[in-house]
Amino acid sequence: MPKGYRSYLPEQELLLPPSLREWLPENHLVYFVSDVVDQLDLSAIHAVYEKEKRGQPPYDPRLMTKLLVYGYCTGVFSSRRIQKRLREDIPFRVLAAGNEPDFRTISDFRKIHIATLENLFEQVLAMALECGAIQLGRVSLDGTKLKANASKHKAMSYGRMKEKQQQLKEEVKQLLAAAEAADEAEDRQYGSQRGDELPEELQRRETRLAKIKEAKKVLEQRARDKAAAEGRSAAEAKPEDKDQYNFTDPESRIMKGADGIVQGYNAQAAVEPALQLIVGQSVTEAANDKQQLKPMVELIEQQSGQRPEAILADNGYCSEQNLEHLESAEEPERKIEGFIATGKQKHGEHRLPAKRGPLPKGATRVDRMKRKLQTKVGKAVYAARKCVVEPVFGQIKQARGFRQFLLRGKKKVKGEWALLCLAHNILRLHAAMQY
Repeated sequence: MPKGYRSYLPEQELLLPPSLREWLPENHLVYFVSDVVDQLDLSAIHAVYEKEKRGQPPYDPRLMTKLLVYGYCTGVFSSRRIQKRLREDIPFRVLAAGNEPDFRTISDFRKIHIATLENLFEQVLAMALECGAIQLGRVSLDGTKLKANASKHKAMSYGRMKEKQQQLKEEVKQLLAAAEAADEAEDRQYGSQRGDELPEELQRRETRLAKIKEAKKVLEQRARDKAAAEGRSAAEAKPEDKDQYNFTDPESRIMKGADGIVQGYNAQAAVEPALQLIVGQSVTEAANDKQQLKPMVELIEQQSGQRPEAILADNGYCSEQNLEHLESAEEPERKIEGFIATGKQKHGEHRLPAKRGPLPKGATRVDRMKRKLQTKVGKAVYAARKCVVEPVFGQIKQARGFRQFLLRGKKKVKGEWALLCLAHNILRLHAAMQY
């Protein structure tokens, strides 16, 4: 007798409607995300809809927030891809509970409420720190370059702007002269006629000229702001010819990242070692990390509610001013110990052991830090940095595939980075609760 098969009746109708929750295990991430979002304060989002009485009832903010958070947890960032998953994936359908907002609704919700979504990072972090009863000890700090929603080919240097501005002025002048000559010839032939519209070619050049003038003003203001911050005369400050302005996302910058030269932002994250939770995060348009240590220390304390005992960072954060800031707290208990590399170490190169004897007179803080990292204790502590913060960037960029911001402008980009960090912390907390 031939071996039979299990029953397979694709046309069989179910007598009772199934519960979608029965199709997933109890410890599935989607239930964890749902429970976490249910505990968050979404009153700022509710307030927006309470003021608007017109139109159809909006989707529940809890539903929309869950869809975005779960999407960022699973590497589904695009609103169109989320809409597709709502039709095809069980976890998304469980979250939606029969609702199916379209991609435009999802996209608009993210844009409108990005500031509130950014603030949810602190709520989730407080929840995670409380559940794990973690006290911030040594925190690893680093930055990563992420592409902006703009092409580097849509940028123009200040020097090129000056050349292009002069070229366009000459072209506009020539076109106006040609138009005036044509008008005179037509007047002689046809008499007086009405003409309200500028020639299309003239309109295009004048529009480009206006954009370049505005871009030059922005670069000149940046140069004045930079000079004022450095204690130089702002009135005499001028941009360098190589300074860039991007016409698609003006707040993004040309940066050198792991993938080469990108038009992007510098995303910062501070990570604690116990659960690899992100305890402080921000986004800057600065191409390097030299000025980021002080604001990041303040953000760690603000966002986590705790002050770290020590900061581990690579040589990008090393400067006399930064090391002084860590040591300059008036109260001894507020001082932060630093383990900050003073230079790059080549692959396979070993740090030399610390020299015996006291440091020479006049040794700088950087010299003292260099000696500190050459000791056995300093070397062992600093070695833990790359095992704490760098895997977090790997999980965000490689495992979940986030390589480029979807929103434009620093304010919205900061909100999107906070949403990514929030999703990472939820994943770490969910993983910790499985054991």
